[in-house]
Amino acid sequence: MRGLLEKAKAWARALKRDILALWIAARDPRTPWHAKAVAGVVAAYALSPIDLIPDFIPVLGYLDDLVIVPLGIALAVRLVPPVLMAAYREKAALRESRPRSLAGAAAIAALWLLAIAASVFWMYRILG
Repeated sequence: MRGLLEKAKAWARALKRDILALWIAARDPRTPWHAKAVAGVVAAYALSPIDLIPDFIPVLGYLDDLVIVPLGIALAVRLVPPVLMAAYREKAALRESRPRSLAGAAAIAALWLLAIAASVFWMYRILG
């Protein structure tokens, strides 16, 4: 059981490092544009303080943290050339602070506001 817990902790540390490495990749001109786009979206979402699916929603709230984010990271890592990804991982390991993505938070907040506005409009048309 202890070995499983250690493996889970190592996996979580690797995910955190890869998120930071993707954030670095999204800003490096050597990264291909398609990898840069995916890395930027994944890093912005992972570093955003706002979740697309709030954690207080049972089961679904943790779905993005446990499934969507790791799958996005895996896709972005595959798109970044291995030599560059290794360099980004080294840079990420040396950084102490984790960046915040205010743009990612703004995008998620905008999606929520759009969904609320659409719901209000729909309810008004149905009931009004």
